Amino acid sequence: MFKRSRKKNYAHNTEHGKAYLSFPMINGQGKGDIAQLRYGLSTMSYSGCEVISVYNALVYLGIPRPIHDIALYMERYRVMLGYWGCNVYCLGKALGRFGVEYERVKTTEESKAFIVSYWTGKRFRSSIHSVFCVRKREGIVVYNQYNNCQRELLYKTDEEVIGKLRPIAVYRITGVAGESGIYEI
Repeated sequence: MFKRSRKKNYAHNTEHGKAYLSFPMINGQGKGDIAQLRYGLSTMSYSGCEVISVYNALVYLGIPRPIHDIALYMERYRVMLGYWGCNVYCLGKALGRFGVEYERVKTTEESKAFIVSYWTGKRFRSSIHSVFCVRKREGIVVYNQYNNCQRELLYKTDEEVIGKLRPIAVYRITGVAGESGIYEI
C-alpha cells in the first residue's frame, strides 16, 4: 500500500509539477501549483515544507533537482504517513543524497545558508515548519516563511525568523560536492 502511494504521488507530482522544471525558488506553499502537489497522504500545502526547503537549497546552490524527485526520495522519512510532513532529523540525508555538504548545528548563528526547523507556536502544541534561509549583509532572507506568502522575506535577527524558542534542527550548508571536490559557499 505505501509503495503504491509513493508511486501515485510521484506520477501526480511529475504531471502537475511542470511549472517547477524551470527551478524558481518556492514561496507560499499554500498558493499556486505547489499547493496541489502531493506528499504522503496530504498535499504540499499542508505538509511539504521540508521538501520545499531542500528544493530551495538546491536551487540556491545551482544544483536544482525536480521537486517530484526530491519528494519521492523524502517519502521514506515521512511522519504519520506524511500527514505531519518529514522527519526533520533526516533532512541532512536528503541534502547529502542530492550533493550538498552540510553540518547539523545547534543554532543558526554564523551560518550563511541553512535550513531551520522550528515550532510555529508553543512547543509540542503547535506545528513544525522548516525553511531555507540565506544570511546577507542586510539580514536573513527566508524562503517559504508562511503558507500564503508568495515572496521571500527579510529579517534582521535570527529570533525574528524562528521566535524565542530554540530551533528543533538546523542544517548549515557548507558546500556542494562535485567531481572536483567540495565547492564551499
